[in-house]
Amino acid sequence: MEARESPAPPGPLVVGLLDEGGMAAWDEFVLACPEATFFHRAGWKKVIEESFGHRAYFLYAERAGRLCGVLPLVHVKSPLFGNALIAGAFVVYGGPAVTETAAMAALDAKALALAEKLDVDHLEYRSRRRLHPEWAAKEDLYYTFRRAIGADPEKNLLAIPRKQRAAVRQSLKHDLKGVIEADPDRAYDLYAQSVRNLGTPVFARKYFRNLKAVFGADCEALVVEAGGRPVASLVSFFFRDEVLPYFAGGTPEARRFGAHDFMYYDLMCRAGAAGSRLFDFGRSKHDTGPFAFKKNWGFTPEALPYEFHLRKGGAVPENNPLNPKYRLFIAAWKKLPLPLANRIGPHIVRHLG
Repeated sequence: MEARESPAPPGPLVVGLLDEGGMAAWDEFVLACPEATFFHRAGWKKVIEESFGHRAYFLYAERAGRLCGVLPLVHVKSPLFGNALIAGAFVVYGGPAVTETAAMAALDAKALALAEKLDVDHLEYRSRRRLHPEWAAKEDLYYTFRRAIGADPEKNLLAIPRKQRAAVRQSLKHDLKGVIEADPDRAYDLYAQSVRNLGTPVFARKYFRNLKAVFGADCEALVVEAGGRPVASLVSFFFRDEVLPYFAGGTPEARRFGAHDFMYYDLMCRAGAAGSRLFDFGRSKHDTGPFAFKKNWGFTPEALPYEFHLRKGGAVPENNPLNPKYRLFIAAWKKLPLPLANRIGPHIVRHLG
């Protein structure tokens, strides 16, 4: 998405750090800025710092008392995975969001200076478009999937390709019920089970609780029950007219009921009826099962060109499950007892960013 430029008002451009007193103005800017996303919201500073213990440097550019750019940076220093300054860490989008070209330059300069001060290995921007052609980039790993939805459930259904549409119709014949919950604990339990089965360390439970506490109704925990038994779950975010299903989980029997098909279609219809007009199916790695699943729903993959300023040279980091060097780790992790995986996982994943 291209920035919408407006004439710069008179006065100097100032770059500062977000504090408690500036959160309302920050979120007001994010809500209005076309480039901004849910992951630019001020609440992420509290969520990241309290959930993972990393220092967040949320930079803003301001002119004549009005914000014209934001950049949510997180310092992730790990003996396992390196030393990085990331916008935004632990989320899928988070690079600079600006309404002035000068604000972009000012935020870049401050971010680069901070990278020098913290002596990080690299500075990373997770944007949806290239901002710095001169930086290294990872353009063929992660893709996002976004598509319009509407208020009419039948039109939403007909927008799904025939084969997947048949799977959705079949799921609606089962005794499935979606329950929106006040806290995310049951959704987390199902998510943690799925993540272990995939061989990936899980986030801490407190991360989910912090998301719900900070974002309230804009963070929805949904549990799908089959005959009263929880079989699938989904934690979704709401931003402007977008809905973002983000953390999905399920038991092995979820597939038998088509619980995930039911779950995503239910979210499309409820969100569409409430005014959402864009369904952001989230990020997936190229040529993986989730990547194919989202394409089957009629979503077109959009490459995410994450950019890296490599301060100390070397290659773009490959801290992701497709890296062959993690193959044995993943295979072993799948065999861990779930309680043990849930206890150890958060200590590992907090270093990944």
